[in-house]
Amino acid sequence: MRTTFRLLAPLVFVLAALAAPAAAQRSHIGAHVGYDFDRDLAVAGGQLSLPLNYVVELYPSVDVYLGEPGGTSLIGFNGDLKLRLNPGAPLQLYVGGGVNALRASAGGAHTTDTGWGFFGGLESRFGLTHPYVEARSLHHDRSTLLLVAGLNITLF
Repeated sequence: MRTTFRLLAPLVFVLAALAAPAAAQRSHIGAHVGYDFDRDLAVAGGQLSLPLNYVVELYPSVDVYLGEPGGTSLIGFNGDLKLRLNPGAPLQLYVGGGVNALRASAGGAHTTDTGWGFFGGLESRFGLTHPYVEARSLHHDRSTLLLVAGLNITLF
């Protein structure tokens, strides 16, 4: 697990550096909780919103699935692009998609399943904190639907 985060940390810093010049928006970091309806599991995670321009953002995130039976742990990593449908509005609609990797661990053995996902959501853009709600569909060997709610905080 630490190795995965050590490998992802430089990528996050590079993405943040690329996003810094975008004057239209500022970068955000956030946390979310939700529910995976197909696996019947709660989810907790975090994300970054790194604007590339006024409409497009890099949107990497991680989800930890809670309550997986039998001592199994399941973690999802998402590398997405987010498109804001009404940029500049105080209540913003967005859609997006990208690659998703699910890593399952049990008894010292690990497997990773790579797939794709798409999502849509609604986010308030008042002040420096931005609550949001999002539906996400993931497609691997089977499809799954997540519904999450969270809070993004303006970085700079």
